[in-house]
Amino acid sequence: MFSTRTRITALATATAGTLAGVGLAVGAAAPAHADVERQGRCGVGVYDFSVDREGRGYEVSVDLDGLPRSSRWKVQLFHNGAAVLTTTRAADVEGDVEVETYRRNASGADTFRFRATRVGGGASCGSTITLR
Repeated sequence: MFSTRTRITALATATAGTLAGVGLAVGAAAPAHADVERQGRCGVGVYDFSVDREGRGYEVSVDLDGLPRSSRWKVQLFHNGAAVLTTTRAADVEGDVEVETYRRNASGADTFRFRATRVGGGASCGSTITLR
């Protein structure tokens, strides 16, 4: 049984193919926001740090993947140098830690930074994203 999403995707693909076959141009809509991502190593795992424009602000997300199950991590998020979120989370059964927050757009450039540190020492990682 196919899900509704699968059927809609298949219908859209079939329709686009039909229209392209008769010489009509089919364009995909661009996303309404600009995304910036950074990836890197974090201990034995990896991080994905992203900042997405959302309305009058930004959705800031840190995903840590491939960590030891139940390992504890302190994650800090900074916006223009000020700490805006500090939390300690345990990696889930898949070894993942996810942190998200929303920040209003500040005047001038917006600089976001994160730092993740394994509780008890050892691994740490971090990255910075600046949007103008």
